[in-house]
Amino acid sequence: MFTKKRVFKGLTWVLGIGIVALVVIQLIPIDRSNPPVVREPNWDSPATRAYAERACFDCHSNETKWPWYSYVAPISWSVADHVHEGRAKFNMSEWPSGEGDEAAKTVQKGEMPLWEYTLIHSEARLSETERQAFVAGLQKTFGSEEGEEAENRSGRTSAEADDEAGESDN
Repeated sequence: MFTKKRVFKGLTWVLGIGIVALVVIQLIPIDRSNPPVVREPNWDSPATRAYAERACFDCHSNETKWPWYSYVAPISWSVADHVHEGRAKFNMSEWPSGEGDEAAKTVQKGEMPLWEYTLIHSEARLSETERQAFVAGLQKTFGSEEGEEAENRSGRTSAEADDEAGESDN
């Protein structure tokens, strides 16, 4: 038969086991490294880089700022996973890397920055004016489907590089 004393004792055990489990999972190692910056894109303007730093760098660069909660499991697992996925998909510190041409589209659609990131990082929320300026800057920096061309690693447009490659074939 369930008595108040017995229920309380059972809840105390469950709570105790939960606390021990939370302490133990803190010991699981998480990679929070920031590798060196290899090379950044040739930004079209300082404003575009500032928007990227504000809204993108924590997940899409090697300049991640690891907040206090990124050291508390199980939240740390999610944060580290987002950063590692973001760097693998598109890393602005190891340019050329990933899908730079997709960056403007994802920002324009409102898919980036992630809503859960902007809940805690209000500075990453861009006003409509800022978002439009950022999208235009990303298109100039990385190129777009509308025909704008980004500069490649040597500072030439891809059309100039294609022309040069065609001349060398002759």
